[in-house]
Amino acid sequence: MKTYVIKIDPKKPEKDEIESAAKAIREGKLVAFPTETVYGVAANFLDAKAIDKLYKIKKRPKDKPFTVHIADIAMIEALGCSVTADSLRLISRFWPGPLTVVLRSGSNKTLGFRIPANMVALELIKAAAVPIVAPSANLSGNKAPISAQEVLKDLDGEIDILLDSGKTDVGVESTVIDLTQDPPRILREGAITKAELAKFLKKSL
Repeated sequence: MKTYVIKIDPKKPEKDEIESAAKAIREGKLVAFPTETVYGVAANFLDAKAIDKLYKIKKRPKDKPFTVHIADIAMIEALGCSVTADSLRLISRFWPGPLTVVLRSGSNKTLGFRIPANMVALELIKAAAVPIVAPSANLSGNKAPISAQEVLKDLDGEIDILLDSGKTDVGVESTVIDLTQDPPRILREGAITKAELAKFLKKSL
């Protein structure tokens, strides 16, 4: 399989190209796309085969969950998680943006959520109309890609489509904060620093 690369305008993403990529996601295919942080690989969160394929091509351990990328917070409750007071404060301040919040579902599972601050990403997520996971578009352990060329270096021929809109703006992965405990715990420090979050929440992390 050869990865199909689509050049796309970062400011005004072409609607037909977005819909084509969104359709591919709904059909269980893997689509790499830019966010403001790094390039990610989208898979339909509701499609077990697509998720298994994503773990396989990334060579990622099955015990490392994927973040769900969404276009609005309604999807959080649709997937059975509650928006807590701390999460609402963080969401209001840092979304769209490079912050992933981990919440607990009614069935006592945990899910990470993020709304990216990138027009291509947001339009793709909206058009897909399904929750999508989108880990960085690289082999696990390798540097997260900030350009389409870096995506192809690791995953050419492994993913179906790559939306190329040039280099990402931030170039560092999102910060991940676990809000299922008090005080919250930083699982990965990325574009937003631990100090920024602690100051905003007025809590030691």
